[in-house]
Amino acid sequence: MHLAKALSRGMESQGHEVDLIDGSRDVNTKLSIYGYIAVGTEATNLFGGKIPSRVAEFLGSAGMVAGKKCFAFVPKRFIGGGRTLKRIMNVMEHEGMFLKLSDSLSSVEEAEEIGKRLSIG
Repeated sequence: MHLAKALSRGMESQGHEVDLIDGSRDVNTKLSIYGYIAVGTEATNLFGGKIPSRVAEFLGSAGMVAGKKCFAFVPKRFIGGGRTLKRIMNVMEHEGMFLKLSDSLSSVEEAEEIGKRLSIG
């Protein structure tokens, strides 16, 4: 959640309004009203590649997300970070989301900088 908060600070610095939604807690939230969606998660296993099943369940029930511009991110890991990022990207693309960017983020500072540079509009 630290990376998501930092990413949102960066996006807010561009003048965008940002809502942080925790897909494991905010289960009935619909994303249809949003023009840009950033989705992040962590791996559920030591070597990466597996993500919580809740990510796919949440996106599948979050309203109309097909065609939405989006950014996928995961925390940078020494082993398996690329597999984790690929898995979340596959889930998002399965829902019809339009991935504009994806990245493995190594720090909150990097997350905030990415948020400042995202082309959201």
